[in-house]
Amino acid sequence: MNQDESIAASKGRLIIVTGVSGAGRATTMRVLEDLGFYCVDNLPVALAPVVTQLVAESDPKLRGVALGIDSRERLFFPQWPRFLADIEQSGTRPQILFLDASDDVLARRYSETRRPHPLSEDGAATVAEAIRAERLKLAEIRERADRVIDTTTLTVHELRELVTAMVMGSTAAAKMSIALVSFGYKYGLPVGMDLVLDVRFIPNPFFVPVLRALTGADQRVHDYVMAQGEAVHFVDEVFGLLSFLLPLYQREGKSYLTIGLGCTGGRHRSPVLAREMAARLKAAGYEAWVRDQDITK
Repeated sequence: MNQDESIAASKGRLIIVTGVSGAGRATTMRVLEDLGFYCVDNLPVALAPVVTQLVAESDPKLRGVALGIDSRERLFFPQWPRFLADIEQSGTRPQILFLDASDDVLARRYSETRRPHPLSEDGAATVAEAIRAERLKLAEIRERADRVIDTTTLTVHELRELVTAMVMGSTAAAKMSIALVSFGYKYGLPVGMDLVLDVRFIPNPFFVPVLRALTGADQRVHDYVMAQGEAVHFVDEVFGLLSFLLPLYQREGKSYLTIGLGCTGGRHRSPVLAREMAARLKAAGYEAWVRDQDITK
């Protein structure tokens, strides 16, 4: 797929919305419906090209079809590569939007809503076991996805804005969108990272008494970190690597990339370097934004 065939492509397209249960698929489908898509949950995938064509012919105001599929779709998931190949042969290039979130957040969402996980409704598995089983089931289609959205720290409003930007943005000429996620290794790797960079080799402001209580969003911490020669060298080298990689990712159809930068606690070094990388990427014409996962912990 080339960059003209991204999520924000022309009218009459087919978007398949899937992902782990509890990650926001229903919310995403409502957003797509508001944006002018004909939305159907768990429609037999073989009918998708027919429905897409009918929608395009019957109502020119509709942007296309959004098909929601969860892991219980027995007809689709065992044979999804063949289904997608058949759809492409019919002239429709399906675009896959995958919703994800961390295991802890998914478990909490099910606890708060008091709903059983779809794969644990018979009581044979715990929620944690059901989440792990579902991840294994969805691993390959996640890799095939055009876009992966990690909703771990997103509010409903932020998810709506992100999906809207993906669908409505004019990406025919735009460059890739990059999310830079700062995190702390002691809290574990965040879900949904395409690339992960370890910045623990840089001197830690935590051991500077006047900086310990501050975060990487503070100018004093920023100045301390970027005064280290290895920090500047790191940013230069990573930016050079990304300048090489990003056009190649775009050529293969990627329009969204998530890069994790991790230090010990996620409060000082990784937030600073995430901001430095975002500034470099923005200056180069990319859409880049920062999410600090552990900065307040």
